[in-house]
Amino acid sequence: MRLLTDFHTHTIYSRHNHGKGTIRENVESALAKGLKELWITDHGPGHFWYGIKRDKFPEVRAQIDELNKEFEGQIKIFFGVEANVMSYSGDIDINEADRKYLDGANVGFHYGVIPKNLSSFFYFMIANTLAKVIKPMRNWIKQKNTDALIEVVKKHDIKIVTHPGDKVDVDILRLAKVCETRGTALEINSSHANMNEDDIREALKTNVLVSVGSDAHSPRKIGNFEEAYRRIENTGVTTDRIINLKE
Repeated sequence: MRLLTDFHTHTIYSRHNHGKGTIRENVESALAKGLKELWITDHGPGHFWYGIKRDKFPEVRAQIDELNKEFEGQIKIFFGVEANVMSYSGDIDINEADRKYLDGANVGFHYGVIPKNLSSFFYFMIANTLAKVIKPMRNWIKQKNTDALIEVVKKHDIKIVTHPGDKVDVDILRLAKVCETRGTALEINSSHANMNEDDIREALKTNVLVSVGSDAHSPRKIGNFEEAYRRIENTGVTTDRIINLKE
């Protein structure tokens, strides 16, 4: 099994030293590892600490366009973003004006985001915290979190849901059913424990596609899929499901 695309990587545009390498450094690392496609997916601008600044979108687009010319025939580079869930009614932190620069968008829950309204702040920041110690709340907030992601997937053109279940608990089966209908993949993330093996088995009850992502925050980790491979082997994910796979 050989993966030729890494759909989830970060650069110095994920601010405050969250991403360690330049776009060029990520590309050169991807080339050295034999990748044929690379997505640059820094955190969306709604992340107040790590997010890419919105006024940097044209700059990143221009860099990627130049690198595509330089490395034509060797690798294809795409400008994406790891957008943030900003509300429990389906809002994210990229808009139509941003989309003209982007080749696609992933989405996930992240700390470091200030939700758009009070109810979303309560669900994300307070209810999820309380549910860790108040057992009767757990399934209720799990379904609320799932509803939020489902609304995002229904309202927006989302390529991949990143590390589902990592920051907040979600109902993977419900989410997978909706993602299947929308052509949105669920990520098996090599840098995070989610989706874990139990989650993957739940997702496999549907025909949802999966993506394997390094979630690299430094160039040396580009294309590092080993932990994801282990989960794939243990759960029997078939090759036809993996969107970045070539046998």
